[in-house]
Amino acid sequence: MALSTPLLAVRGSEGIYMLNGPPTYTENTSFTRDDRRNCKGFTFSKDGSLFAWCNGENVNIVRTHDGQLLHSLDLPRVALLAFSPQSHILTTWQPYITSKNNPQGEPNLQIWDLKTGQCLKSFFQKKMQGWCPCWSDDESICARNVNNEVQFFEGNEFGKITNKLHLQKVSDFALSSGPQPCKVAVYVPGSKGAPSFVRLYQYPNFDGPASALANKSFFKADKVTMIWNKKGTAVLVIASTDVDKSGASYYGEQTLHYIASNGESALVQLPKNGPIYDVVWNPNSLEFCAVYGFMPAKATVFNHKCDPVFDFGTGPRNAVFYSPQGHILVLAGFGNLRGQMEVWDVKKYKQISKPQAADTTYFSWCPDGEHIVTATCSPRLRVSNGYKIWHYSGAVRHKVEVPSDSELWEVQWQPFVEGAFPEKAIKYQTVPNDVPSIDVKPAQAYRPPALRNKPVTSTKLHEEEPPQNMKPQATDKQLSKAALKNQKKREARKAAKQESKSEITQEAPSDQESRPVQYSEGHGDPEVDKKIKNIKKKLKAIEQLKEQEASGKQLEKNQLEKMQKEDALLKELEDLELGL
Repeated sequence: MALSTPLLAVRGSEGIYMLNGPPTYTENTSFTRDDRRNCKGFTFSKDGSLFAWCNGENVNIVRTHDGQLLHSLDLPRVALLAFSPQSHILTTWQPYITSKNNPQGEPNLQIWDLKTGQCLKSFFQKKMQGWCPCWSDDESICARNVNNEVQFFEGNEFGKITNKLHLQKVSDFALSSGPQPCKVAVYVPGSKGAPSFVRLYQYPNFDGPASALANKSFFKADKVTMIWNKKGTAVLVIASTDVDKSGASYYGEQTLHYIASNGESALVQLPKNGPIYDVVWNPNSLEFCAVYGFMPAKATVFNHKCDPVFDFGTGPRNAVFYSPQGHILVLAGFGNLRGQMEVWDVKKYKQISKPQAADTTYFSWCPDGEHIVTATCSPRLRVSNGYKIWHYSGAVRHKVEVPSDSELWEVQWQPFVEGAFPEKAIKYQTVPNDVPSIDVKPAQAYRPPALRNKPVTSTKLHEEEPPQNMKPQATDKQLSKAALKNQKKREARKAAKQESKSEITQEAPSDQESRPVQYSEGHGDPEVDKKIKNIKKKLKAIEQLKEQEASGKQLEKNQLEKMQKEDALLKELEDLELGL
């Protein structure tokens, strides 16, 4: 029987142990602590029923609820572990090594049957990147990328390759989650002036480009990250370049693309220039949140049509995390930022709390959807190692600080099956801390002696934008599709009439101006006519920029410079029309 509260597995220089989750926060006695100082990794099965770890001597697999040892595999060099979705298979990887006596090396990727404890198949997998095979949720399909082709196995029978998807220079692929039929997204990098592309296929229909469900091609891509939603209906593709040729960013250039299994695809329009730090699907598979733009970064929720739903404004953030139930969202600034977390109610788009977790290198939601863990781990940071368990209201419920002569390497919540923890009503009241808080005075900015006795003037490098709801007004929702279509047609006709009237008014000359206007329409000199036409086109573009600026849109530097040339363009137009 599964535990009612999730466990937290902790790995460090002192070994591995399990902590009971909220509300007790005591060490779990069913799991026997492993004190070996060379524990390289651990993992839970997808449903949390099994736990495996490698300690430099063996790979051990135990049942989580009672700690009973199921298998102990003699694999001292294993560094990485992974369970299949239905917990029938354990995959292990160890570094690939060759020697003079064995220049070919030994297969370093093993597939283990957890019922019998026997090795089903061994493969060569030299690179750590993409080491683990991918399964569909029901384990009917397993896939590996080998020599520019994706190989498929069925029913966990690894002796025979059932299907192959071969495209020239396939560098990455991703299987969809969710029910059958299973889809696969493949990425082929561009070469010799040809664009890169991502194609979606439905297994096992791989008969050329015509059989693809969707195709999206793009330039400026050295690598991609493909993120399927939970239902397997759409995939988000973050295309990245290693170098930004415009020089705007040291970290290269990124673009975000949306591809659906029904054939739709789009470039997601991000209003602010700069890197894309994080993109995450809501567990409901209908929305996704992106954090992007030069600091202070913007965060926006988009729907499945890539239309913005809610803009969180700007702030010091570079990561986003949805709760397992999808009802709470956390925007956070970790790494070289101060660790500020913004906790939001997704349905009301109302901020719940704004705690701060300095020096955080790891963040994860507890499966109950009410608690989170933040940790400072080595080797990312070798000082102040430890972890905290928080309530989403900002209260610290449990805190562990690792001694200065020890290191914390990893923490991980025990996962649970979907629906094990139903969504609960969000509480906006602050929950009291279970851990005494230490008030740390914020560091004061340096002030030269000449200014220390004078009043402090607040200066900001950037003005932060406030959050705003991007959903259409309620009146648009109440109209039917036909009524909304008719309303748009009427508005278009009205706008066209007003535009034609304004053109007639502008073209109708007064007696004093009649000659210049007539002369400007036909000078007889095609060069002069061409110059006048180009100037009018530039003036029209300036008018559009003015309208955008009036509506609150932030213009780029080159657009502002273009607006400053309006007077000079008007003077030039007047001279040309007068024939000067």
